[in-house]
Amino acid sequence: MSSAIERRPGDTAESGETMGGADDFWLRVGRELADDLAVDAVERDRAGKPPYDEMVRVRESGLLAALAPPDARGFGMGWRTACAVVRRIAAADGSMGELLGRHYVLSWSARFFAGPERAAEWEADARKEQWLWAGDTGTTRPHAFARDTGTGPSLIRAARRGGGGVLRGSRTVASAVTLADRLVLNATADDTGEPLVVCVAPGDAGILREAAHDRLGQRLTDAGTVHFDEVATDAEAVLGPFWTDEDVAPPFTMLASAALRLMLTHVALGIAEGALAEAGDLSRAEARRLRAVEDPGGPLAATDGDVLLAFGSLALDLHSASAVVDRATTALADSLREGRKLDEERRTGTAVLVAAAEAVTVPAALRTGEGVLGLGEAEGLDRFWRDLRTLVGRVPAGHALRVLGEYYLSGDLGPATAGG
Repeated sequence: MSSAIERRPGDTAESGETMGGADDFWLRVGRELADDLAVDAVERDRAGKPPYDEMVRVRESGLLAALAPPDARGFGMGWRTACAVVRRIAAADGSMGELLGRHYVLSWSARFFAGPERAAEWEADARKEQWLWAGDTGTTRPHAFARDTGTGPSLIRAARRGGGGVLRGSRTVASAVTLADRLVLNATADDTGEPLVVCVAPGDAGILREAAHDRLGQRLTDAGTVHFDEVATDAEAVLGPFWTDEDVAPPFTMLASAALRLMLTHVALGIAEGALAEAGDLSRAEARRLRAVEDPGGPLAATDGDVLLAFGSLALDLHSASAVVDRATTALADSLREGRKLDEERRTGTAVLVAAAEAVTVPAALRTGEGVLGLGEAEGLDRFWRDLRTLVGRVPAGHALRVLGEYYLSGDLGPATAGG
């Protein structure tokens, strides 16, 4: 499995694109972590326990802070590399791929919703402390991945009090509900109705975190619900407004939606690639077993033509999806590099490519997850199908297609599709 990543030496702007050797280093780290997670993936999925041990492995790898701005050694990684790492890990363990992917996007919340100076402060602390980020800023509505954690409705209200405020209500989150070091959530101001983005430490008084249980798939993402009971915050907790009007929202801020959706598209593609690779390994192992029984030392028996056709069809689906996803990834990295100089035309073009990636990948991944069930009998192969159904099974197929249709008919994105 591989991902087409263009390294651009000298990229050190706001996107976090970095110089040559760092990308190669983090890709190697990602491969090693994925290989480690693959060893006991079936057993851990069956146990369904909170991913405490898995997070120890991730923290020890250094990947949590790798997408933060380069440190004094210039040793950060760019968005293309981050997507490739997440995709590789998702192929081995879909839950940890999703958890890390959401963490990466949410770790940029201060950049998207606050400003450069505020972001620099938050990110310096996050790098130093290796914060794990979780939450939900509402950027994927109405076409969200894994919105339903089975824990009920979500709404947070913010009331002003002196120089700070008070949060109350509940919010379902798709990952790291009990493990996160920081939660980023959107809330509604009581007095003005203004939508806000807030960041809180989950250990604060009045915050109750409740993990979801008995999920069909993605069992180790640590999904669940956060409850706020009159939680006092200071003014620093508000990162900024959550823009709902694309006519006045900064184009760079609007990339938050595209970044999350594309990252989760990489997760879906990674899970599907892992499913096909494991099914292939099982098929080859069965062929070797039959040779050992029927004709020791002889050639491997020819694979049934229908099986070849099935593998070929699924492989073509994933190759096609990979090409579209990689193009969207390059576009997003380039737009992020523009930072606050990004114009609406380029932002729109990026949103269209992300929509195309989602529209191609979701059905291809679902076909692969279902298709491999007929290509292997080994215990654990079903986890890929369950993970994909949980991750993308509720993604409305029509939204991404409407984005593409709107753009190619009018050359722009209307209010219903502007979020990309």
